[in-house]
Amino acid sequence: MNSPDPVARTVGFKAGERNVFLHLLTACNLSCRHCYINPSQHGTSTLPLATVLSWLRLFARPDVESNLILLGGEPTMHPDLAAIIRAARDMRFAVTVDSNGYLFHDFLERVAPDELDFLSFSLDGPDAAVNDPIRGQGVFATCTDNLKRAVALGFHTSLIYTVSALNIDHLHRMPALLADLGVERFFIQVIGLRGKPATGGPGEESGWQVDPDHWLEIVPQVAAEAANLGIHVTYPKVYLDAGELFECAGLVAENFFVFPNGRVYRCPLCEDYPVHSLAIADGRLQTRHGLNEDRFFTLTIPEGCVMNKLLQPDTIRYRQDGTPLHRISCCLLKQEMPPAN
Repeated sequence: MNSPDPVARTVGFKAGERNVFLHLLTACNLSCRHCYINPSQHGTSTLPLATVLSWLRLFARPDVESNLILLGGEPTMHPDLAAIIRAARDMRFAVTVDSNGYLFHDFLERVAPDELDFLSFSLDGPDAAVNDPIRGQGVFATCTDNLKRAVALGFHTSLIYTVSALNIDHLHRMPALLADLGVERFFIQVIGLRGKPATGGPGEESGWQVDPDHWLEIVPQVAAEAANLGIHVTYPKVYLDAGELFECAGLVAENFFVFPNGRVYRCPLCEDYPVHSLAIADGRLQTRHGLNEDRFFTLTIPEGCVMNKLLQPDTIRYRQDGTPLHRISCCLLKQEMPPAN
């Protein structure tokens, strides 16, 4: 008897859950075509160890474990990353490192597998022919080689695939590759119109965005295939079904996107603009006043996410009567598909 196909479930926001996305630096050894880092808005510095530790204390909750995702740029380029991970664990953070796979400063030798909850790698194609034109020459080979090393050493690994018009038609080839590599978790994310994709550039005339029908046709099916191979899959909800409630994470959850210049955003769609609702200054997490992102979270519109409507309206399609074909969910709303038994 065949087992039923895995079914995705929408993961609702949990009151009090805290996720801290800390960019330790904005420098990177790669120049990915879809990079969302915007140095003019995010800064160009590398946070000193003492600063990182003081900032972590601002977000730590000793009574409850919080999630910490260490980012860059390329976070393994930070010379004190191992010490940061250990300090964060002592503050009761569950720690994930998001890497492009180059793993600088002998990272795998300086951090033990039990000190890290997940080591996450980024690939945007099932082979070099698809991935490397997006992320850089030789990236596929380096990333997969280091991923294999990490798995062999006992690290829990995940992989992020950013879906765009450049690679969605190759997504179906990823589950077999991930199973072969020993990856435990697969994060499919949609291209955001931030950083380089927001400004366009040479070679981007065809656009980055994926047609809604194309997304709905391909992504859930690939997620089910990966789950059938024993991989835990997470992907953004993106489009709400009829009757589904719209919720903004800025109102019902605690997500902080922290950059080296002290800006702290609650909504990642806003990161190209100086509308951050919080800032770290004088050793404190301070609320900013004025017309900032948090002023928009309470607005209710037929399109769903008001920030999506304001910042990337070209992603929304309308019927002849002016109503949206699809309501856009909060960009932080996820669907999960656990591994099939």
